[in-house]
Amino acid sequence: MTLLQQIALKAGCSVATVSRALNRSGPVSERMTRRVEKAALELGYRPDANPASVPRLRHKPMIGVLIPSITNPVFAASLSNIQKRARVSGHGVIIAQSDYDLVREAEAIADLVSERPVGLIMTLCDPKAAGNLPKTLPPTVLLHNLPTVRFPASVAADNFLAGRELCEHMLDHHHTSILFVSGAFAASDRAKLRYDGYCAAMKQRGLVPHPPLEVGFLNGYDALDLGQSLKLFAPTAMIASNDLLAFGVIGALRREGLRVPDDVSVAGFDGISLGRLIDPPLTTIEMADASMGAAAASLLIDMTENGSSPRHLNVAHSLRVGGTVRAL
Repeated sequence: MTLLQQIALKAGCSVATVSRALNRSGPVSERMTRRVEKAALELGYRPDANPASVPRLRHKPMIGVLIPSITNPVFAASLSNIQKRARVSGHGVIIAQSDYDLVREAEAIADLVSERPVGLIMTLCDPKAAGNLPKTLPPTVLLHNLPTVRFPASVAADNFLAGRELCEHMLDHHHTSILFVSGAFAASDRAKLRYDGYCAAMKQRGLVPHPPLEVGFLNGYDALDLGQSLKLFAPTAMIASNDLLAFGVIGALRREGLRVPDDVSVAGFDGISLGRLIDPPLTTIEMADASMGAAAASLLIDMTENGSSPRHLNVAHSLRVGGTVRAL
């Protein structure tokens, strides 16, 4: 039996339909095209391969996953649950990292696409600035990013609302000089949305928000220097764009001879478990990172297996009050 015949048998159609679908050379419904392409990928078909060569067979369909950093507990939790969900449905997972870099991001996606996955789950630096990505991509679900015209399927929390609520928590404790410390906005639309929420809360109370202090995501936070910002803004509270950075802020404040929360209050985002173990425990916005990964995988599999329509799933967040914020 030829490879085309195997694909036709697996997809439940004729060899002629397989040929038209793979070559885009005739009338075939979009749903049938997806079935043919999925069957072809599972059987090792490569359109750019030498016809005389032996097809590279795969035992299972693969899902490509792009995350900014595997060392960040947020993305590690998401990835773990993507893999668990994929395993249940008989899928494998291919992983790539962007290192919060737009150029590396495009290269990593191109590498994933070259492996012919049935679909992609991606956390992008900024989906609105994704013009350098490959023009043709398999079915895709954004994770931690809001949907766009090009990528209507996504699983994300409302980072703007989270930023506003965390700032309101600080304001309710009578802090009016609040500094926002963040990774570079160009590398994370999540951080930018959280800052925008902070700005909205400040303005609603008639206060002028401070400009953000942007630092690199991948730099060691043990060398974070807050001396100039402390002199310039004299903040009584600081919001970090994620919990790992919040730990770096606490360490930097201690190097300046300041205590948390006695001298400066600190809060973060994500709700990673390490925040519960520090003394005092970190005040943070808790995100459902693990369940978000599973939801993204389920959505993608539903799109690729059942031809379901792309959709956005909004995931709830909650304020976890610790001991790093005090009332003035």
